[in-house]
Amino acid sequence: MFQQTKKLTIMVQTELSKFTANVGEEIGLELGAQFISTYRKANTSDVTSYYVGRNILEQVLAQPGCVGIRFYNAYNEAFEKTLVYVGVNASGSDMLNVTAVNANGQLDICKGIVADRIRIGTGNDNETWWEAE
Repeated sequence: MFQQTKKLTIMVQTELSKFTANVGEEIGLELGAQFISTYRKANTSDVTSYYVGRNILEQVLAQPGCVGIRFYNAYNEAFEKTLVYVGVNASGSDMLNVTAVNANGQLDICKGIVADRIRIGTGNDNETWWEAE
């Protein structure tokens, strides 16, 4: 049993160290609820959740060479907790500059998308599905 656990741990660590589109997995309702509940019990005054719309996520992911998104904890102009998110390439670097083809068919270096403007959860809108009954 120890060998199987050790092999699985090594495999998971190896996979997580790679920057590919395959990082992340569906964990299911029960485990997700457990994760959230444990965090909320330890951090009762923290933000409940963040909501990010599909359009900006698709724009970030559509950048050439983007394999994922990195989320940074941050404070906005009003000193409210927020997330800043940016595309990540296969080498694990934030995509602050992106090479793209311009209207003349030439390669240009453009600024990568660095995004914010989220909706912070308030515990309303069915945001407490994870709580134990």
